[in-house]
Amino acid sequence: MAKKNCILLVDNGSYKASSVLSLRRIARDLSKYSGYSVHPVSLLHSTKIDPDELDGVPADIVEPFFVEKISKGIDSFLVVPLFYGRSAAIYEYLPQRVTAMKKEFTNLEVRIADPLVDIRNTKNDDIAQILADLIRDKISENTLKLPSVALVDHGTPRKQVNDVRNFIAGQLQDILSNEVSELKPSSMECRPEPEYEFNRPLLEDLLGSDGYTSDVIISMLFISPGRHAGEGGDIHTICLESEKQNEGLKTYMSGLLSDHQEIIKILDSRLKEGMDLLPI
Repeated sequence: MAKKNCILLVDNGSYKASSVLSLRRIARDLSKYSGYSVHPVSLLHSTKIDPDELDGVPADIVEPFFVEKISKGIDSFLVVPLFYGRSAAIYEYLPQRVTAMKKEFTNLEVRIADPLVDIRNTKNDDIAQILADLIRDKISENTLKLPSVALVDHGTPRKQVNDVRNFIAGQLQDILSNEVSELKPSSMECRPEPEYEFNRPLLEDLLGSDGYTSDVIISMLFISPGRHAGEGGDIHTICLESEKQNEGLKTYMSGLLSDHQEIIKILDSRLKEGMDLLPI
């Protein structure tokens, strides 16, 4: 008989309470929708947050969570990544840590489901459709006519993750072809070495450039609020600075993926597909 999986919804982790609270909300909604108990667990970082900012409940991170469950006789886990693409953090670092843990916990089994976006399937436009809805919300709220759109992610050292950004941008261009004037991908930051140039253009360079001098919607390729996304975050700061430097430029930040209920259906699909995977 196959072991019953303990299911984790896993994000990268944050030092911001808002990110953990968002993860918990998504996990609750996914639990209700799927019929399975889903635990909100971060890969790293989040245990540094004062529990008083988290309704008195400390955040969980993956390795201590595994150890606690193993002590209770649970040793089979399914990780559902709250990641757009195949980040090294979840598909390389986590398997390495699991391999190390197996030296002590020999019965440990971990399955890792697919990320939100599968660039091998050109019909896989679920995430792009959500982002399009969030862009349309901004167009409607501000009665904008053919605004430009800057799709922005954090920036990555991993080309495979950057490919996801560009894949989504191409889908958005098709979906919104008659509703926006320009749509380009960008990143918040880029390492200085030439091998990371694929992250460019940076958002700060795109804003104020040709086609991006008036109404610009910032399509946020971020899942939950944190240090980078949301009011007062790094993206917001970049937008304010660009508006100061470019007369006539007005930016509008879209909602985040976690704001849209359809994310639960996508995660439910990944969860159920992940149950059939072999352990790593």
